[in-house]
Amino acid sequence: MTLDKVTRIRGMKGHERIAALTAYDFAMAKTLDAAGVPLLLVGDSLGMVVLGYADTTCVTMAEMEHHVRAAARAKPQALLAADMPNGSCATPASALENARRLVAAGAEAVKAEGGRNILPQIKAIIAAGIPFLGHLGMLPQNAVVEGGYHVKGKTEEERLGLIADAMALDNAGAFGIVLELVAAPVAQEMTAKISIPTIGIGSGPHCDGEILVTTDLLGTSPGFIPKHVKKSWHFAEQMRAAVVEWKEGVIRPARP
Repeated sequence: MTLDKVTRIRGMKGHERIAALTAYDFAMAKTLDAAGVPLLLVGDSLGMVVLGYADTTCVTMAEMEHHVRAAARAKPQALLAADMPNGSCATPASALENARRLVAAGAEAVKAEGGRNILPQIKAIIAAGIPFLGHLGMLPQNAVVEGGYHVKGKTEEERLGLIADAMALDNAGAFGIVLELVAAPVAQEMTAKISIPTIGIGSGPHCDGEILVTTDLLGTSPGFIPKHVKKSWHFAEQMRAAVVEWKEGVIRPARP
């Protein structure tokens, strides 16, 4: 079943654009699956939008396993992938061990940030039969070191590096690559040069699909909503209004 799902995602390149969203719990996974989203990611973005961390670097393997188990209980028809958290891919051996932990928790694929710099780790994961989704461009786990979230591919050196990384992931057997904050012309070039789908987030309109943090889409992320979210549904305002209305009814109940 997992291989069928992976084959479906890979086969969408050039035929159907891929819509992917994050899911961190049972209810959200159920809802997104019912909407027909073909790829769900238990992202380490849960560190910020669920756990209240300042960035993704604080998320642990245990926390990822906990949320993967919750999402997997939804038994989605979608392919359920999970992020390898910060520090979990230090060596090929540790990368494989941690990928197996996520699969044991219910993930059907794993995603890790990086390209040629972690190629031995990626090859170890794929050789063990675990489907692998790449992640290039702006790498959130590096954002603290780099001083923020910056668009990648603006220089010729970055452009050539990104293309080389994408081709290396393709050749290694990844079934797709998330491109985060990659300059649109470079993302278009990468998409054309590789045989596997690119799934963009803030990387222009020419990728093979798009992924968003679901709470950004729904407008329930606390505080900042990234500008690449073209339309946010502002459900947080409706939720607050519902709570206020209910609270007022409790405080001042209607007279019989």
